[in-house]
Amino acid sequence: MFKRSLKVLLSNPPINRVKPSSTIIQPLSNTTTTTIINNNNITNFEKMTHKKSMTIDNICQNVRNAQYAVRGELVIRAEAISHQLQKQKTEGTKTLPFEEIVYCNIGNPQQLKQKPLTYFRQVVSLVECPDLLDNPYVEKIYPADVISRAKEILGSINNTTGAYSNSQGIGLVLRSVADFIERRDGHKSDPSEIFLTDGASVGVQRILKLLIKDRSDGILIPIPQYPLYSATIELYNGSQLGYLLNEEKGWSLEISQLEHSYNDAVSKGINPRALVIINPGNPTGQCLDRANMEEIVKFCLEKNVVLLADEVYQENVYVKESKPFISFKKVVKDMGGDYADLEMVSFHSVSKGFVGECGKRGGYMELNGVTQDVKAEIYKLASIGLCPNVIGQLVVDLMVRPPVAGEQSHDLYLKERDNIYESLKKRANLLTNALNNLEGVTCNPSEGAMYAFPQIRLPAKAVEYANSIGKAPDAYYCIQLLEATGICVVPGSGFGQKDGTWHFRTTFLPSEEAIEGVCKRIADFHQSFMNKYK
Repeated sequence: MFKRSLKVLLSNPPINRVKPSSTIIQPLSNTTTTTIINNNNITNFEKMTHKKSMTIDNICQNVRNAQYAVRGELVIRAEAISHQLQKQKTEGTKTLPFEEIVYCNIGNPQQLKQKPLTYFRQVVSLVECPDLLDNPYVEKIYPADVISRAKEILGSINNTTGAYSNSQGIGLVLRSVADFIERRDGHKSDPSEIFLTDGASVGVQRILKLLIKDRSDGILIPIPQYPLYSATIELYNGSQLGYLLNEEKGWSLEISQLEHSYNDAVSKGINPRALVIINPGNPTGQCLDRANMEEIVKFCLEKNVVLLADEVYQENVYVKESKPFISFKKVVKDMGGDYADLEMVSFHSVSKGFVGECGKRGGYMELNGVTQDVKAEIYKLASIGLCPNVIGQLVVDLMVRPPVAGEQSHDLYLKERDNIYESLKKRANLLTNALNNLEGVTCNPSEGAMYAFPQIRLPAKAVEYANSIGKAPDAYYCIQLLEATGICVVPGSGFGQKDGTWHFRTTFLPSEEAIEGVCKRIADFHQSFMNKYK
């Protein structure tokens, strides 16, 4: 068809219709040729057609298989609705029954209006713009201890945040972290055993990369678990070895479940390399007691598996009287003997707790019982990434070394810290109580972390319909909740759950002023949903 059209065009050139200086580009749909008429001359440019090197079928299948639910389908849909809301606002129309998306899908405190700690932001501002220190009015704007801290930090980084640091981290910050751990646990901490990281996630990924060679290597992970673990294990071509937490007993961790998962893996020729413990739990919010932690340490030593202690929520414990936070570092050192040298990596982050500086991407990991040659390989992995981001490292320093009594910023820091903590504790109780009042819903108390993980008993018709359209029933429920209320939560199927049960994870990060409204909107939606499918 194209050749015939071209033949006609060549035999009847439109000389009289085109000015000598004009250029007309005429794309022909579904062809690979563009005809250009320029100064009465016709030239055909054949576009090269070639096969793409990257296709969905030939990229790494582990990437395709990896799933990260907290930023998956629900969030993509939520962002699309958010754009629709913005357009609605611009045009002055109203087609949706809500005015904003409430992102309860991820522990991102400042997205939900948690205010940053004043001391942290003041120090960082001076460090980022050291010329302010030369301003004669600086002492009228910033407290003296803030100025002093900024100068100390700048002295440790050659007066700039724009240069690479050591791959393991800034020396000043490594020492601060070690001092923090010593104060917390009552045991010695060596800065050379600490690596600063871009949030705890990078530390976790680095250690899993070290442990996994192929599918014959397995990692024991809790079910439910945080998708960082399942996704990373899949990316690195390892095997996920899930052990069920006991929902009926407050998401307790039972050693019999660890034994079952371990033995099942060995029977299949899989070598369990490490055990992941998230304490306080994510998404389940439970806190471990010392007796349970000692059982876990004994299991790891007996089975010769590395203990990966995810302790990023250590400041988010709301049952301090009955279950205060205890680090696994303290437990193994208190137990002594061979236990004290257990191979273990502990992780912490500035993203959680009352700090909530997720965007700063600061964190650390501490090694215990790891040989020097293996530590050298970890250093090599860190070096490949050059260094952790410098501002993230400095926020770690502020987290582990806040203003102390007698310093000008101390009282304000304590006030802000305690207000955030008490408010989170109040919101946790308010949300779990509201969820437990819903038909067919049960929710264990959130002893720690930032989440509630209720079980929802969906009507058979809802389950049947969800399955008929290829959706997990809890994912279908969450999509309907989003589209009816603007509240974005994550289905339990994204975290793993006991067969035949359905859950969702929600944060309780909306402000105290907003959380009651969130609870009411969930309750109204839930009743409507249940009535529809009864």
